[in-house]
Amino acid sequence: MASQAVEQRNQEATCYVGGLDDRMDEELLWELFLQAGPVASVFMPKDKVLGKHQNYGFVEFRSEEDAEYAIKILNMIKVYGKPIRVNKSSQDKRNFDIGANLFIGNLDPEVDEKILYDTFSAFGGIVMTPKVMRDPDTGLSKGFGFVSYDSFEAADMAIECMSNQWLCGRQIVVQYAFKKDAIGERHGTAAERLLAANNPNQLRPHTMFAAAPGQAFPGVPAPAVGHVGMGGMMGGPMGGPMGGPMGGP
Repeated sequence: MASQAVEQRNQEATCYVGGLDDRMDEELLWELFLQAGPVASVFMPKDKVLGKHQNYGFVEFRSEEDAEYAIKILNMIKVYGKPIRVNKSSQDKRNFDIGANLFIGNLDPEVDEKILYDTFSAFGGIVMTPKVMRDPDTGLSKGFGFVSYDSFEAADMAIECMSNQWLCGRQIVVQYAFKKDAIGERHGTAAERLLAANNPNQLRPHTMFAAAPGQAFPGVPAPAVGHVGMGGMMGGPMGGPMGGPMGGP
């Protein structure tokens, strides 16, 4: 039944939403994305044994324009303290994971996933939510993180432009990350580049940077706010633990 619903869904008007907290449910997801436009359906796949959702879902809008708008204003906002990933569900992320993975070091403690996304997505399409490594007990940053691109051209440009540059008061290190399955070998090898050359899929660079509180993006109308029932989830003008106008840091 669920698979039939997926097949009938308008994929071009549907957003994939990843990185969801365990407390998120379909009702809250519906209300969150209603800020971007009329929602047609919400689906969160659940574990067949435990009956719990698997920390991702799909939101179908009534128009493709509203889906595009939702990606612009809701991608990387924090919900229950976690940045969520919003992109078109028609994009198969497995096609984009080519190994263009960067290590970002010497990060200021204030740098979080959204700051990494806003900074590095200017150079190309980012495949997965940027990762800031944190202490499991305190939740504090360990001072480094990772960013994965959909092309080596984007990763090379990020290294060229951002290596030894200042971010939040610190001079950061930007280089290819070490491979998990090869000791001492970094990503960005000739073999990986050759395989990536046959990948026709590339995401567009992000150009919608985080606005300061109270400011809107030029040419983009502010989303409707003021819905009740989201007090425990979101902050700022929408009422909960999300900072910034729509949940930025």
